[in-house]
Amino acid sequence: GGTFDISILEVGDDTVEVKSTNGDTHLGGDDFDQKIIRWILDEFRKQEGIDLSKDPLALQRIKEAAEKAKIELSTSMETEINQPFITSDSSGPKHLVMKMTRAKLEELIGDLVEKTLEPVKKALADAKMETKDINEVVMVGGMTRMPLVQQIVEKFFGKKPNISVNPDEVVALGAAIQGGVLEGTVKDVLLLDVTPLTFGIETMGGVRTPLINRNTTIPTSKSQVFSTAADNQPSVEIHVLQGEREMAADNKTLGRFILDGIPPSPRGIPQIEVEFDIDANGILNVIAKDKASGKSQSIRIEAASGLSKEEIEKMTKDAETHAEEDKKKKELIETRNMADTLVYTTEKALRDAGDKISADEKKPVEDAIAELNKVKNGDDLNAIKAETEKLSQAAQKIGEKLYKATQSTQGGQAGEAPKEGDQPKEAETEKPEDKKE
Repeated sequence: GGTFDISILEVGDDTVEVKSTNGDTHLGGDDFDQKIIRWILDEFRKQEGIDLSKDPLALQRIKEAAEKAKIELSTSMETEINQPFITSDSSGPKHLVMKMTRAKLEELIGDLVEKTLEPVKKALADAKMETKDINEVVMVGGMTRMPLVQQIVEKFFGKKPNISVNPDEVVALGAAIQGGVLEGTVKDVLLLDVTPLTFGIETMGGVRTPLINRNTTIPTSKSQVFSTAADNQPSVEIHVLQGEREMAADNKTLGRFILDGIPPSPRGIPQIEVEFDIDANGILNVIAKDKASGKSQSIRIEAASGLSKEEIEKMTKDAETHAEEDKKKKELIETRNMADTLVYTTEKALRDAGDKISADEKKPVEDAIAELNKVKNGDDLNAIKAETEKLSQAAQKIGEKLYKATQSTQGGQAGEAPKEGDQPKEAETEKPEDKKE
């Protein structure tokens, strides 16, 4: 009575695979009842000049009458709403008697029925399907008996909905089958569910890096290699997240754990493999392993999909609402990370070059580093980009000189001449998504 849901399923001989899910947790039979209740209250106010909305007992009787009228209008074209002695005034008792037609009901609730199509379109998009790819539309829940709902479904999908199953019993039947599968009695059916939200971890700058995207069929496993954000960093914190927002703080925290004992190394050198594994029961295991030392730590999260429909819906809507704002935040942080990496690699290159580069040649680069350091932690994206580009250009000249010097000492046998635009290899030492401690 309070939600609208859609699931796109691929059904085989013995397998039911969920391709995607969507819905609106604030749209259901109760919302349709409220439209009828408001109409009854308005009609009675016009007839008798009395507002029944302030009378709890009358309101309860009207609610029951509205639901009864809604059900009756699924099979008949007109119904009578009759509630004797609904209230009284100085002239005596008042009776609520009025007729309601199916046409009037459809006029009242037309916008609610139309609202169901948006989640349907999103579910199709997530499943990478079109309406022509759907073979059967199975209706679930008493509200699907309403002729207008069936008409909208037929119009959207281009085929009549399947009404061969009892819409009031279908969920209970499915739950019974799944219960039998889990208990072991039913052996010829396998349900492959999907993740309702994206799983990921927090990386440098408070950005969320996704590992398993929403609507991925489970069981599933995904791994990605990260690195350190500081020299000689002894440990990393793995912050496990669930949600659709770009920034870690805006998502739900599922757990945290520390991987320590990382051998002392320059930033970006250690390789830490993070693996997310979700089993058929929706239990999430996260393992972080340092490839050099072989040390690993893990966390088991049993309620990985333990959010209510309302929470999932809210998190998805929040992500849509703040998409542009989140994108800007993420771009700023990634630009800062790139600037930080360029400063680090350029300073290291200058140190490694020693006296191969004169003080006069070093000065423009050092000046560019100083200018970038002034702006790289600020909020002016364009300023950071501009100073990063200036340092990149200055660093290229140092790189070219070092290559030429190497080639001349090796008698010109060092291979190809450097190409215009070569840069220090900062990409191999740290990526924008490198994990911070």
